[in-house]
Amino acid sequence: MTRTRTILEVHALQTVPPSCLNRDDTGSPKTAIYGGVPRARVSSQAWKRATRRDFHNLLDPSDLGVRTRRVAELLAARITDLDGSIEQTEAWALAAETIYTATGSKIEPPKRNASKEKQGPPPAPESKYLMFLSAHQLDGLAELAVKAHGGGKDYFKDKGIKDLAKQLANSRHSVDIALFGRMVADGADINVDAAAQVAHAISVHRAENESDYYTAVDDYKTRESDDLGAGMIGTVEFNSATLYRYAAVDIDLLRKNLGKGLREDEPLTEPVRRAAEVFVECFLTSLPTGKVNTFGNHTMPEAVVVKLRTSRPISLVGAFEEPCLADPDLGGHMREACERLAEYVPAIEEAYDVAQDTPTWVMQVGKSTKSVEHLGTKLSLRELVTAVGAEVASRQDGA
Repeated sequence: MTRTRTILEVHALQTVPPSCLNRDDTGSPKTAIYGGVPRARVSSQAWKRATRRDFHNLLDPSDLGVRTRRVAELLAARITDLDGSIEQTEAWALAAETIYTATGSKIEPPKRNASKEKQGPPPAPESKYLMFLSAHQLDGLAELAVKAHGGGKDYFKDKGIKDLAKQLANSRHSVDIALFGRMVADGADINVDAAAQVAHAISVHRAENESDYYTAVDDYKTRESDDLGAGMIGTVEFNSATLYRYAAVDIDLLRKNLGKGLREDEPLTEPVRRAAEVFVECFLTSLPTGKVNTFGNHTMPEAVVVKLRTSRPISLVGAFEEPCLADPDLGGHMREACERLAEYVPAIEEAYDVAQDTPTWVMQVGKSTKSVEHLGTKLSLRELVTAVGAEVASRQDGA
């Protein structure tokens, strides 16, 4: 089959014990109806956030970005590092003007609540929405701002300077911006389309939320006259589930977003390889932190299937449209989920003629997941990540 695209797919089955990974506005674990029955759900946003936070464990800060409304404060710190003669409030104003020139977004002091108004220094200006900029972009804009400080009040009115500011904000994207994209409401020309797509994780079986009634004891109740009741009482909702998790990365778009990369002394294939490896590892090993201190639900996926396709991404969630049932003798859902996956993958790939030239790697833990072994080459996590990176690199032009 002629290669037209390179699409990375990550499929995982993960059992999570009583937990509340991702809450709705009422504090209840999120759910969804799929296959006509309620399922436990963890939103894609929650798992993308967890994945992006784990990038910091594997990548240098210079490879990453910062998403914040306090972008002027962030940029001002870089400005004063470059030129210590610029005072803080002046640096804030300079940062706000630089960001406005680069992105079209107005950076203004936040509106204070009149009842809380107090005397003191004015707050730093903020963006109206989260602004996502890479470390290299912030560094470039800081250098431009310092030049503007000595260039007169009309410095940013020059068309060439305006174009340079936009170029600085729209080049040398960090790994997280390249993967998860960026939307700038006031500057659509510097938006970045996300190379990664992450599905909402859902249970492969019917799942119901439960409620835990808890009490807390007052340690200082020592007098005989003290009542014997609890210091506080409350309830917290939770569920437990075997989740199907899925993500896809358009490697071609990822390479376009990264451009030449952030380092001058590395092969052209290195930025894409590194980004693909980091995404696979962090997506698989990350976990949203909702109520984690309460439940300690630190599990890892037990069955993983990773593929590199040449056409379009394919979610395997259809294998679980009919909810899995717990084994009447052994209990549990993982065994049936793996059997469903092992049957569904070859069936859908044969039907759509997409099985050829599709490298596949498998990681599995325990006897319940044994049925997925034949789907690909069985590897450990480290071996799998390295194999994915090598295959991604080999598919880049000039490799």
